[in-house]
Amino acid sequence: MPRLEFVGYISTVVNDINNMPKQILVPTDFSKNALNAINYALKLFKGQECDFYLLNVFGVSGYSLDNMMVPEPGEMAYEAAKNKSEEELQKLLRQLQFSSEHTFHTISVYNSLLDAIRHTLTNQEIDMIVMGTKGSSGAARVFFGSNTVEVMEKITTSPVLAVPENEMIVVPEEIVFPTDFLTGFKHIELQYLLEIAMLQKAVIKILHIGLESDLNKAQQENRALLESLFQEVEHTFHFRDGNKISAEIKDFIKDSGCNMLAFVNRKHGFFENIFYKPLVKEIGYQSEIPILALHDSP
Repeated sequence: MPRLEFVGYISTVVNDINNMPKQILVPTDFSKNALNAINYALKLFKGQECDFYLLNVFGVSGYSLDNMMVPEPGEMAYEAAKNKSEEELQKLLRQLQFSSEHTFHTISVYNSLLDAIRHTLTNQEIDMIVMGTKGSSGAARVFFGSNTVEVMEKITTSPVLAVPENEMIVVPEEIVFPTDFLTGFKHIELQYLLEIAMLQKAVIKILHIGLESDLNKAQQENRALLESLFQEVEHTFHFRDGNKISAEIKDFIKDSGCNMLAFVNRKHGFFENIFYKPLVKEIGYQSEIPILALHDSP
C-alpha cells in the first residue's frame, strides 16, 4: 500500500476512535470474574464513548436446551427465572453507572450463551466481545472455560477479549503479537489491535518463534507488511529459538512483562493449532493477562 494511502487509513482509524461510540458486548453470569471483565473494559476504553451491552442468559429448572425442552414465556418458572435475571442486571447497572462517557444496556434471554451472542450480533453492530475466563461455578479450569473457548472458536465477526480472574490486572502497556510470518495480514484484521494500542499508547511486540536468519523470502515480505501496518504505533520485533511454541510464548510474556496477548485466529496456518491443538490452551491455563482473539477476514 502506498504511504499516503496507508496514512489516510490510519487517520480514518483515529477519527473512528475519537468520534464513533464503541459497541461492546459483555456476557455476565454476575460472578466476580464477570464483574472484573466489565471493569477491565471500562478501563480499556476510558475516554472513549461506548455503548455497553450486558448480556445474561438464564436457565429454568426442569428444562434443557439439549433436549429441546423450552419453557414458554408466561409459565411461572420461566417468569421467575427471567425476573431474577433482570433484577441482577439492574443491580449490576447500579454498580456501573458512574461514568457519563458510557451508556449501558441490558439483555436478558433464555438461550445458550453462543446463540444469545449470535442473536445480539445480528441485532447490534458489536465491535468487541469482552468475557471473563471463569464463571460463577468456580470451575477448576483456569483457562477460559468451555463457553469462552466456544465463543472464540465460533464467533468470527467480532474480536473476543478474554479477561482472566485477576483483580490487579492493568490496561496494556505492552502487547505481544505472535506470528509465524507465513501469511500476510490485512488492515481490517488488525484494526482493533491498532485501536487499543493507540488508545493506551501501548507497544506492540511482534514475536516469532524461530531465528530471524531462517526467514524465507515470503516470510520477509510478510514481516515488511507488518512493519507498514504498525508504523503509526510503537512496535518492536523479537525472535526466540525453540521447539515448543506455547512454552516460548509464555516465557516471552513472563520475561518481557507484556500485559496482553493478541493473535489472529486463522482457520489455516500457525494459529489453527490454538484451538484444535492445545498450544494456547496451555498458555491460558496459567495466563494472568487478557488474550485478544482477532479473526481473519474473508
